[in-house]
Amino acid sequence: MAEPTGGLQVDPQLREFVETELLAGLDLSPEQFWTALAGLQERFAPRIAELLARRDELQQQIDTWHEANGAGSREAYEAFLTEIGYLLPDDTSTTISVENVDAEIAEVPGPQLVVPSTVPRYALNAANARWGSLYDAFYGTDALPLDHELAEGYDEKRGAQVIAAADELLDELFPLARGSHADVSAYRASADGLTVEPGGARLADPSQFAGFRELDADGRGAVLLRRNGLHVELTLDPGHRVGRQHHADVADVVLESAVTTIVDLEDSVATVDGEDKALAYRTWLGLMTGELVSEFRKGGQTVTRRVHGDREYTGADGGQLTLPGRSLLLARTVGHHMTTNAVRTADGTEVAEGVLDALVVAAAAQYDLSGKGAWSNSRTGSVYVVKPKQHGPDEVRLTVELFAAVEEALGLPAKTLKIGIMDEEKRTSVNLGACIAQAAERVIFVNTGFLDRTGDEIHTCFVAGPVVPKGEMKTSTWLNAYEDRNVDVALRAGFSHKAQIGKGMWAKPGAMAEMLEQKGAQPKQGANCAWVPSPTAATLHALHYLRTDVHAVQEELAKRPLKDRRDLLVLPLQERPVTDEVKTHELETNAQSILGYVVRWVGLGIGCSTVPDLEGVGLMEDRATLRISSQLLANWLHHGLVDEQTVRDSFARMAALVDEQNANEPGYPPMSKDLDGSESFQAALELVFTGRTEPNGYTERVLTSWRQKAKS
Repeated sequence: MAEPTGGLQVDPQLREFVETELLAGLDLSPEQFWTALAGLQERFAPRIAELLARRDELQQQIDTWHEANGAGSREAYEAFLTEIGYLLPDDTSTTISVENVDAEIAEVPGPQLVVPSTVPRYALNAANARWGSLYDAFYGTDALPLDHELAEGYDEKRGAQVIAAADELLDELFPLARGSHADVSAYRASADGLTVEPGGARLADPSQFAGFRELDADGRGAVLLRRNGLHVELTLDPGHRVGRQHHADVADVVLESAVTTIVDLEDSVATVDGEDKALAYRTWLGLMTGELVSEFRKGGQTVTRRVHGDREYTGADGGQLTLPGRSLLLARTVGHHMTTNAVRTADGTEVAEGVLDALVVAAAAQYDLSGKGAWSNSRTGSVYVVKPKQHGPDEVRLTVELFAAVEEALGLPAKTLKIGIMDEEKRTSVNLGACIAQAAERVIFVNTGFLDRTGDEIHTCFVAGPVVPKGEMKTSTWLNAYEDRNVDVALRAGFSHKAQIGKGMWAKPGAMAEMLEQKGAQPKQGANCAWVPSPTAATLHALHYLRTDVHAVQEELAKRPLKDRRDLLVLPLQERPVTDEVKTHELETNAQSILGYVVRWVGLGIGCSTVPDLEGVGLMEDRATLRISSQLLANWLHHGLVDEQTVRDSFARMAALVDEQNANEPGYPPMSKDLDGSESFQAALELVFTGRTEPNGYTERVLTSWRQKAKS
């Protein structure tokens, strides 16, 4: 550790980042920064400890009740939760009054990316995914069926298939007054509007024409269209290989895609010390300054990636039209339960990691707020911070007060820091109206994080009985009520045209045809954003928002009855005996999933991975999916559906399979050669065997301690 700074002991690498990079262009000295952090820690750490103790107290009371009553009746369970203060009055009367919210959050429904802050290349890809090639998304994925082997380079047969599919979409989304886009030989755009040749037809709805770039001497230009707030560019270039093939010189159809992106400091990263935290913070800082650069090798060449600039057009009114070239960026900090050894108080106590995150994120955002960044992020002077794993309104209130204190410490205007509330813990779900009320002047987001929410559901009712298999959770009463009620409560709080109502991640990055078929339900359910795993997925998911007018859907949904929150109290417990076949399948499926994720987290420091399942299908895994798998096995172990030796034997078999699946991963630390000596294998077992006593079933303590051992 470095010498104490502001009464704190600061990891040298974190200290160097803060003092030489973060503060370099700010009117804030290192002494002021560290003194501010020390003051925030002194003020908020004791209150965080009290709230965490309250969590434990409530869980102990719930466990005791279930020991005496089993699952009990829903009425008895509701009365008990009310008596202990877990369940509060169901008040949905608050209307949010948040101000200075960017249009990307308030007005423009669209896909939302979540990207780990520890990988600058991925962060740049996500930030630049505001615009994505529909042609590329169709050409390179299963979104369009492929009936032949692709030729080397550009396959014209596949290209013709892509062009035809794009024409069909244009006919659906931007129909012409007569004829089809497939018959167009030329697009003519001017301040007078859009016409096509032959025949001079216009758009059926002329208001869908948003602008253009005039054709240059080589015939290159663009037509800009707009539907449901999202833009679509027809890129004209007769010299491009695709433009040469296209009947009207359209070299690409570019969709406004990832309207917003969450830069993640939490579930998708493995940050266990000052070195890791500095890396994560450096990415956020580089995005705020616009100076983030990533160089990597691709195809034998060095590729340099940096933040995209804005896009310029002549608007439909003949004036200049500038559109952002990047996603609007939000930062997701850690939950209240996290501490970090990157900074310690004078007596060696780890500081509250969420307090450190909030201060660094806000300080870095000052480059954007003050206009010192190369490009603008927020054009309304706001900083957007997603806060996960909050349990109930008292914890939301603490976050609001922390944000106000950070603003005061940095000299920011009041209410600059906005809050995104992850509705991913049961005590928040059942008290969502009260949580929103605590942040009414700051809240810009509620999101159903169904993965973490399932983990918390299992842990909350852990003692009541064995839960249903993981696959059956998706059809459970509580989960369906949770998804609907999140929308209902948010709409009653006035989120429409003010804030985002979000839904969860598509977990299969390679299954884009399936995503296109299923994920379109989310906008139709009132979500004006939903998570996707890649820029390509964002482009394809944008089609759902082009098809669905989410604001109109929300207007209709606001008329339906509020979903009964008592449905959230229906526990997902087994109602019939579990067969040996089901036990074996569930044990092996979850063991393989746990090991596949943990070995990368602990062994390689990778916080978010595409992990092949038992059938080889790649699934997105992060700490939320790990929480479900480990809690389910721990629950079954507790209730005797499986025993410890069976668990160990299954994990040993799955370790060999996971090693085989990762055989070509550079630096991969195999587990099966020495199970006792493998930090990753031992961490995976500990997650199950201590799952009963881990606070709220979280996985962070186990992962962090074993990763620190692996790094040392």
